[in-house]
Amino acid sequence: MNALSQTQIALSQTHMALLGYIGLFLVLLLILAGLRTLLTLNGTKKANDFAPTGEDAGAFSRRLVRAHANMYEFFPVFGGVLLYALATGQTEATNGLAMIFLGARVLQTLVHLLSTSIIAVQARFFFFLVQFFIAAYWLLNFCGILG
Repeated sequence: MNALSQTQIALSQTHMALLGYIGLFLVLLLILAGLRTLLTLNGTKKANDFAPTGEDAGAFSRRLVRAHANMYEFFPVFGGVLLYALATGQTEATNGLAMIFLGARVLQTLVHLLSTSIIAVQARFFFFLVQFFIAAYWLLNFCGILG
């Protein structure tokens, strides 16, 4: 038995939010890989013939590719702030809003996958703003400007 398995690691909400984000990323990748595999196996598309934008495989595929891209485009903010808190032992500053931050990301992603209607785009933007303002609050707090 190694030392890590003998030690119980308590996960904070900051830990769980970061792992949740990575988990959501993996779920999107799995759905994308599954969709492309299905389209390849049933002869609809060749394995080397998928457009990077996803639009060639249908509207859902296009939204899925964009939702996936949104995940890695925002990770430097989300991951950066949470990793900073973890590395500097300041998770008490992020724990209170970490799961709300993750929840807003999950909701943004779900809305993105479901629709591109005007109301859906507005809802996505709202969930993005929740994440943006939480991250800005954390950043200002870490810099000593708040609190």
